[in-house]
Amino acid sequence: MHAVREPLGNLSDEIRERFAQIGRIWGGDINAHRDCVIEAYSPLVAAASAADSTCEITRDRAYGPHARQRLDVFVQPATHAQGGADVVLFVHGGAFVRGRKSVNGLIYDNVPRWFARQGCVALNVEYRLAPEAPYPAGAEDVAAALAWARAHVAEFGGDAGRIFLVGHSAGGAHVAAVLGDPLLDAQRKAGAYAPPAGAVLISARLVADVLADNPNAAGVRAYFGANEADYAQRSPLAHAARIDVPLMIVVAEFENPYLDAYGAAFFARVAEARQRGKSAGQRAQPLRFMQMARHNHTSVVAHFDSGETLLGDAMLAFFRS
Repeated sequence: MHAVREPLGNLSDEIRERFAQIGRIWGGDINAHRDCVIEAYSPLVAAASAADSTCEITRDRAYGPHARQRLDVFVQPATHAQGGADVVLFVHGGAFVRGRKSVNGLIYDNVPRWFARQGCVALNVEYRLAPEAPYPAGAEDVAAALAWARAHVAEFGGDAGRIFLVGHSAGGAHVAAVLGDPLLDAQRKAGAYAPPAGAVLISARLVADVLADNPNAAGVRAYFGANEADYAQRSPLAHAARIDVPLMIVVAEFENPYLDAYGAAFFARVAEARQRGKSAGQRAQPLRFMQMARHNHTSVVAHFDSGETLLGDAMLAFFRS
């Protein structure tokens, strides 16, 4: 498939205009708008998937005892044989209360499949959901998946020292918590998992809020708890300054309400902490911020493996820098 670097450049003029229309009112009906985006991208992803007959996919490897503590591994035979590949561990979204690693057999398989095609070993992670599994269970699951990857990716041709966490929406909140939340310090100190080589937060829920115009307020409450006084300390933003791995933050132009502002605030807080560290003579880890023009909260990940490569190329350059 011919690579397209222009945002939405692989979509028809009609669909691009439709995306522009719903982008301006995205927060008014995120479920309907999400379905519109998935419907638009699924045929393109299906065509790419059908043309890729060589990708090795290992489904539902258990990284814990719960039925949702499962992950899929995507790798090309040449990568598997050569070994030493970068590893991308992708964590889907779903407002903390829903979501699957493969929504319709295409989304979100499209993310690991594209990275596998670029020579990576790519993992697609499912995790426990609220209210059954409230804070910090999602982060604990991502940490457990990271530990599994550290122990097993060499079997698939991956480099256990080159694992990059990528989280979208609620999955981005869980990834951010793995990187900085002190509630996971005991696991870190016990050696349950080592820090990743880097991380990418895509349209992540970095502040727990139940504001009136937050369409996912119920999911935030189900995961972070009924006591709103806890939200500030439980939000990933509270611990941003503790993150000390290479970090890339991505937001869409048309986001679920406030997520773009939260992403920018998170970037600023990490940048400030790293500047203070540099002033004290410490080595600062790489930090990037990227806004995906014309994209929305769903298309920012649904477009992977559809032909458009702008974000994917930027992420690969970040990993390989």
